[in-house]
Amino acid sequence: MGEVAPALVFAGFMGAGKSSAARSVAAELGVQALDSDHELERELGEPIESWFDRNGEAAFRKREEEVVLRLLERPDLRVLALGGGSLSSERVQEALRRHVVVYLDVETEAAWHRASGGRPLARDRNRFEQLHEERRPLYEELADAWLPAADRATVRLALPAMAAVARTHARPKLLWATAASGDYPVFFGHGLIAGGFFHPDDGRRFVLSDRNVASVHPFGGDWQHAMPAGEQAKTPSQAELVLSAMANAGVTRADLLTAVGGGVVGDIGGFCAAVYQRGIRWVGIPTTLVAQVDSAFGGKTGVDLPEGKNYMGVYHQPTAVIVDPDALATLPPAELGAGYAEVVKTALIAGGRLWARVRRGGEIDDETILGCIQTKLSVVAEDERDGGRRQVLNLGHTIAHAIESATSYSRYRHGEAVALGLLGALRLSERPQLRDEVERLFAGRGLPTRLDGVRPDEILPFLERDKKRTGERVPFVLVDQPGVVTPGNELDPRSVAAALEELA
Repeated sequence: MGEVAPALVFAGFMGAGKSSAARSVAAELGVQALDSDHELERELGEPIESWFDRNGEAAFRKREEEVVLRLLERPDLRVLALGGGSLSSERVQEALRRHVVVYLDVETEAAWHRASGGRPLARDRNRFEQLHEERRPLYEELADAWLPAADRATVRLALPAMAAVARTHARPKLLWATAASGDYPVFFGHGLIAGGFFHPDDGRRFVLSDRNVASVHPFGGDWQHAMPAGEQAKTPSQAELVLSAMANAGVTRADLLTAVGGGVVGDIGGFCAAVYQRGIRWVGIPTTLVAQVDSAFGGKTGVDLPEGKNYMGVYHQPTAVIVDPDALATLPPAELGAGYAEVVKTALIAGGRLWARVRRGGEIDDETILGCIQTKLSVVAEDERDGGRRQVLNLGHTIAHAIESATSYSRYRHGEAVALGLLGALRLSERPQLRDEVERLFAGRGLPTRLDGVRPDEILPFLERDKKRTGERVPFVLVDQPGVVTPGNELDPRSVAAALEELA
């Protein structure tokens, strides 16, 4: 039998909308959508529910496996919707490796609302929730693409990105980012930079990097510009130089800015893309751990002023983000350590499996990075512009930004300042045991746990004019426990001063 061409196979829990998504994509492609549940019912000669109740789950899974394997072997297969439990079969898992598995991620409440009552495994709410949690890791492990269980318009919008995954030999994973002002794909995979992977686009590329990155990752583009490296270069004057370089090169609104580098390059690149000719598209290619787990996503761009960090900025979502973990091998240990602070911050916000993984203190692997990305995307999808939920992402950053400003962005890397800020936030949260645990994690990575080269009284003036301040006091993000983080806490200035003194 000849090799089967990759098909788009929609998988996920009950009520995720796999059948409607498959039909929508098939209509766009002009092909037939197949459905394993429909095919199974045709062979059984009756509804799944009645056959399942009469013969039991074990017999049902055996018949389901036979049908799914036949469908996956069909040479004309282009789009398929799978039953929620069929991925538990090891033979099905192996057959799926030839195809692009699209996981539709649905929240438990929505799944129960759509599926309860009519399906054999959706009659008991407690068992239903348990089954959802049991299956989720398997779906995530097998998935080539994660999409929200959304309407058909979102699935159609993501189709070019799914096609790009299917065409690429490296087979990157695709995560779909959703925000009020626009959606975009996030591609994650090893070798994407070396392989020259770009999101398909017909525009010319203006490649922005810094001098350190340009020497390690020489990107091809129609135009290239390398700015100085480091937070001290994140200034209005540097942004002006980039904008002038774009204008002199003849960049138009039909073209694309590609920002290759860490958080500074991403912030300035996104900012320049937002304001150049009132806005052009841009793609982020983060090469540092800080950027890969946090700053590359969410559309926040910014430039520092002497008076405060990110005092100039605009929300401008990227067209795509391309994450290649191989880039982290080029970083010095101190830079990796700085990124680790953002990993711990994100894990505290997420709680659950991500925090359990991070608190063990192992190396940063693909699953950890993906977990951080998913957490950030989930928060931004709920609140793009810091009106509510997104404020939790500032955990540790209120003190961190004040430290950076007080030291003229020269004493600490951003992630190192975040480590100190996070310890201060845990002190303000009155969680001494959790603070001690986090401090041990930071010390193990060579991160600072005490202030050096700056006094608390030098930090306080910058803290008082934090850009998030709207009233008399600056709001802080506090931690009740991992996974339970609350923004908007206005604290007694004496408590804040005491937290800074403890860091000193």
